[in-house]
Amino acid sequence: MNFKIHRGTKEIGGSCVEVWTENTRILLDFGMPLVDRDGSEFDFSKFKNLTTPELIEHGVLPDINGLYNDTDKLIDGVIISHAHQDHYGLLNYIHKDVKHYLGEATYKLIELNNLFTPQEIHIENINYFEKEKTFQIGDISITPYWADHSAFDAYSFLVEADGKSLFYSGDFRSHGRKGNVFKWFTHNAPQHVDYLLLEGTTIGRESKPFKKEEEIENDFVKVFQEQNKINLIYTSGQNIDRIVSIFRACIKTNKILVVDVYIATVLKTLSDFAKIPYPSKEFENLKVMFPYYTSRRLKNEGNKTILYQFKDYKITKEEIGNQAEKIVMLVRPSMQKDLEKITGIDGGNLIYSMWEGYLQKSDTQKFLGYLTNRNFTIHKIHTSGHADTETLKRMVEAIKPKNIVPIHTFSKSEYSGIFSTPIVDINDGETISIN
Repeated sequence: MNFKIHRGTKEIGGSCVEVWTENTRILLDFGMPLVDRDGSEFDFSKFKNLTTPELIEHGVLPDINGLYNDTDKLIDGVIISHAHQDHYGLLNYIHKDVKHYLGEATYKLIELNNLFTPQEIHIENINYFEKEKTFQIGDISITPYWADHSAFDAYSFLVEADGKSLFYSGDFRSHGRKGNVFKWFTHNAPQHVDYLLLEGTTIGRESKPFKKEEEIENDFVKVFQEQNKINLIYTSGQNIDRIVSIFRACIKTNKILVVDVYIATVLKTLSDFAKIPYPSKEFENLKVMFPYYTSRRLKNEGNKTILYQFKDYKITKEEIGNQAEKIVMLVRPSMQKDLEKITGIDGGNLIYSMWEGYLQKSDTQKFLGYLTNRNFTIHKIHTSGHADTETLKRMVEAIKPKNIVPIHTFSKSEYSGIFSTPIVDINDGETISIN
């Protein structure tokens, strides 16, 4: 068995790993880059009109035979670990006949992104896998392990063939609401794999343990307890752990949680897979508002039924303004036009609950500046979606790999100072044969 990391040995994002035997070839993830070669933020709009060969020439797409066009032998399968674009964002360039393997909820999230964002990634050849159930692609066996991550339905993978093995960690942590999933893994992990491809997103940052999601919930409670203030929260609409923390904090402080129709649809869709709050009679303090731009897009594209499904749980801008002190509302920069029409909210709280790196984005700065001009107090309440150093060590201790390969990291040189296991320092495009 052989493997090659096409992107990820020296950067976070754009993950793509090829694994092959004499008879079978697969990919683990096919993500959009987050950074350019010079380290600046990756802007796909500069490349969107290029052909596939041109994208390969520019290094946006990896040069992989049988992935893009008709050939005598298409690649045998592409496996997606979770629904973050840096792990699936280039799927649209793959030949439509290539088989895709992913969790069912992951597929639902990708479809929702097609509906609510300019993304257009349509997967035709879908095969769902389930946690801990081994499946075959040719002579390669793959076992998905459910992971605690800020993405819903995230997985790590054990890949076995020719009597050899590698473990692809994907993105994971142990301090989220599925912390017990990682605890279970430490008692049931595959042992002595030949290579562990270990994500190191947080290596090179603070090494202290990250706050647990339950602690984040308590931090929200403290802010919500302030009197006579609306609480706006800027967070990812697909970070379900965070939304659950916010909802639970609302229950504890007798607040009304307001989500927009996009997040309402995400919650309703994923409620088929987990016990989470969503707009319904069961969750009376969860209401839906209908932002101008999102609603216009849905109407123009013939998706009015998505709007109508939440009409019984609608809250108007006037109702929000009239009871601002009771409201906790999830917001994002595109909703500024809606906030401008809500009176009685000046002097409220804006809680920023995402990675601090996004604060450098111009739309985020403009949005926070707008709220600062309305005398909002800015708070930061967040915990990482990735493993801290101690959790990385626990994975290594559980698996006891023969070798570790850094991936999904800007700081691979620091691995040798953290782990006693041999570190295999490879570059993008370099082949490793497991003999």
